[in-house]
Amino acid sequence: MKRMRFDILSLFPESFHSYFDVSILKRARETGRVEMIVHNLRDFTHDRHRTVDDTPYGGGAGMVMKIGPFAECLSELHRKEVDRYQAERTRTILFSAKGRRFTQADARRFVERYDRLILLCGRYEGVDERVAEHLVDEELSIGDFVLTGGELPAMIVTDAVTRLLPGVLGNEESARTESHSQAGLVEYPQYTKPECFGDWCVPSVLLSGHHGAIEAWRSEQSLLMTRRREKSTDSEAVPVAYEN
Repeated sequence: MKRMRFDILSLFPESFHSYFDVSILKRARETGRVEMIVHNLRDFTHDRHRTVDDTPYGGGAGMVMKIGPFAECLSELHRKEVDRYQAERTRTILFSAKGRRFTQADARRFVERYDRLILLCGRYEGVDERVAEHLVDEELSIGDFVLTGGELPAMIVTDAVTRLLPGVLGNEESARTESHSQAGLVEYPQYTKPECFGDWCVPSVLLSGHHGAIEAWRSEQSLLMTRRREKSTDSEAVPVAYEN
């Protein structure tokens, strides 16, 4: 059975509890398919104020997270786990607004190639660049916007990777047919009872029982939804109408 471990380095470990303790992630932990450990970076400081940041060299607004706590935490993780996790099966990732965008292909890559992900959560105005240059394998972002910290990206990556592990989802077909399971394509529309809700009815092809026609419709709708998604703007954000 494929198992995976997530080590998350954060200033706010408590922010992960509510998300990791419900639904699919909770079941994956309880069945032993994943292990999720959050490390408090303040535990790797050496002054009474537990300082993790300082002013940026060269001036500028805000504070920058220091390299020391990251380096010490990573050193301890590698030292303690050297027998359980080979270096080539571990991937260390820093979340940053300037990182490459995380995709479903990355989630699959992590499942196929690694047994352990170490996720570094930045805060404030960013992280000392030497962390990105010398301590991690790659730098990722979840989109072209800025967040308060790396905790949400860490939850997102943990979720996206965990649900691809064999046995985690109740129905393995879900992972093969949902959005982005094929590169560049989003999922076709889904419907359930009631058949009609006021004037809004389920497309008749889905009620036909003709499996070939249903598959053809779903493939066509997947392409249409993908094209519409690529072209959408605020002014075009209107409900899609499907022929009945």
